[in-house]
Amino acid sequence: MAELGTTLNGQHQSTQHQSAQSQHHHLAGHRPAAATRLPSVLIATRHGESTANVEFQLAEASGALSVPISCRDADIPLSMHGRQQAQALGRWWAALPSADRPRSVWCSPYERTAETARIALAQAAGLGAVPVSLAVRYDERLRDRELGVLEMLPKAAIEAQHPEEAARRRKMGELYYRPPGGESWADVALRVRSLLRDLCEEEAGRPVLLVAHDCTVLMLRYVLDRLTEERLIALGPVHNCSTSLWRAQEGRLRPDRWNSVDHLTAGTN
Repeated sequence: MAELGTTLNGQHQSTQHQSAQSQHHHLAGHRPAAATRLPSVLIATRHGESTANVEFQLAEASGALSVPISCRDADIPLSMHGRQQAQALGRWWAALPSADRPRSVWCSPYERTAETARIALAQAAGLGAVPVSLAVRYDERLRDRELGVLEMLPKAAIEAQHPEEAARRRKMGELYYRPPGGESWADVALRVRSLLRDLCEEEAGRPVLLVAHDCTVLMLRYVLDRLTEERLIALGPVHNCSTSLWRAQEGRLRPDRWNSVDHLTAGTN
């Protein structure tokens, strides 16, 4: 496929330059570059509300220094409300125009994302919109941001137990701050770029659904729409089971909707 910046970030060469380059390559014995390969539609969603989302909301409201979670981050399941959101996502999926309806799903291997994908797929298949046998592809590059020593710590606990890290985080900003043993947003963007290369090659011409996490979906927007740090920070959080959509147009994926929750019933998003 074409170089990622050309394919996804709209850095097109002029016709005159392309013609000259093509002639140069022909004289040098090079084959012409392959046509741009992109999915026809790329849809991204964050998992439904998880049990950890609920516990952290309670901790932030009360100023608690801990949350009652003993399992790995990868093993955190959906809440009951999160499962209802995943069902609503499946109904939205089924109601899409046929040409936009994903027949391919790439998913983070974490339990909350896998559960979201299973429920949404079952709902869409039950409505006759997609095959029951449709496979879900799990890819670790879609996993959530790793927070290292700050994992499972509410804000109050970070300030109390790691004041130096809290200060460094404020100074550097979320895009570049990397907690000890963890990742910055920029680190996540690197693996998102890697995943997009494979996805564009393997899913060319097909609508695709990505089921991921808040930070992963944010970095997808950052990469595809060539956002500045300022514009990225201004976006705010990605809602649970929200839908964001890009369409292949003129050699790149262009945004059609962002962080929409119109398909969800009233409640915490």
